[in-house]
Amino acid sequence: MTASVRPHQKAKALKPSSRRPAKELCSECGLCDTYYVHYVKEACAFINQQIAELEAEIHGRSRDLENQDEWYFGVNQDMMAARKTEPIEGAQWTGIVSTIAIEMLNRGLVEGVVCVQNTDEDRFQPKPVIARTPEEILAARVNKPTLSPNLSVLEQIEQSGMKRLLVIGVGCQIQALRAVEKQLGLEKLYVLGTPCVDNVTRAGLQKFLETTSRSPETVVHYEFMQDFRVHFKHEDGSIEKVPFFGLKTNQLKDVFAPSCMSCFDYVNSLADLVVGYMGAPFGWQWIVVRNDRGQEMLDLVHDQIETQPVMSQGDRRNAVQQSIPAYDKGVTLPMWAAQLMGVVIERIGPKGLEYARFSIDSHFTRNYLYLKRQHPEKLEAHVPEYAKRIVGQYKLPE
Repeated sequence: MTASVRPHQKAKALKPSSRRPAKELCSECGLCDTYYVHYVKEACAFINQQIAELEAEIHGRSRDLENQDEWYFGVNQDMMAARKTEPIEGAQWTGIVSTIAIEMLNRGLVEGVVCVQNTDEDRFQPKPVIARTPEEILAARVNKPTLSPNLSVLEQIEQSGMKRLLVIGVGCQIQALRAVEKQLGLEKLYVLGTPCVDNVTRAGLQKFLETTSRSPETVVHYEFMQDFRVHFKHEDGSIEKVPFFGLKTNQLKDVFAPSCMSCFDYVNSLADLVVGYMGAPFGWQWIVVRNDRGQEMLDLVHDQIETQPVMSQGDRRNAVQQSIPAYDKGVTLPMWAAQLMGVVIERIGPKGLEYARFSIDSHFTRNYLYLKRQHPEKLEAHVPEYAKRIVGQYKLPE
């Protein structure tokens, strides 16, 4: 008896040159590069925002809107700051994500790990792979700050007959993955998410590096950090720090992808475990355990990390309210003033979870305005209820 062909297996992936169903809001998650394009109208995060429904399915409940912390951080059963006692050489932080992935593979919990290496020609050009060895996982360390078609490997997964899989990805990719999860033929899926904000195309990345860094061609990776500065790591190991307030916002407004300007899932609500940095003190990573699968993943590395409770101090609200019109008008401070403001804010500004709330508030208010102006017809259905409540705390320009 032949196995029955499932509806999506008759579909054809879109050609690279074809217009995507989400049009200019496409985040290039890779779903449309596979026959799973069959489900795109239901699965795409920018066509059908369904975080609350998927949360209930994945975590057993959606976020509690009476609990303000859940507006911000989503469904969770534990949260902490952590770092590896022996960091991985060349990792973006200390290497917790890579270590969890390697443990899962070595212990046979999964047969493969979807992660993103870079192409041989370009360290910033993402190359999604299904890693089957620790070496292949380590080759994917360090964030690629560009749009990445992680889900383009989904067809290979189904065809390989793999039954246990770990997927590492960001919010828009994970929302689409969750919507097609039941079609993948897997017995067990683990999802390790990273928070994500403001991705760019490869050309946009080049423009950002050239307008911001002293030496764009030697940047290995960069990150918008909790001290209100962008940290660029260079090939020689040196760190260059540029204050947020000194960024040339008027030149950079158009480099971020329209999908990122319309995203309200910074914290990767649908992952089992989230590893980032924005809710942790400087030099630590921020870990959010969303469900029992997430706890199971974290338990694999408990003897390789030190942890401390999350902390929160300062008040973000004034800083957020002032930054809304400044960003909107593309105001750039002279570098001396930006440096000074950075020092003051670092001393008295929000830290820990309050810094995370600052970041979420700043981006959600910006994105709400963007959507309201560019895609007013999508505003009501596309902005989740928790995001409306967050934005509702502030006065927005017209």
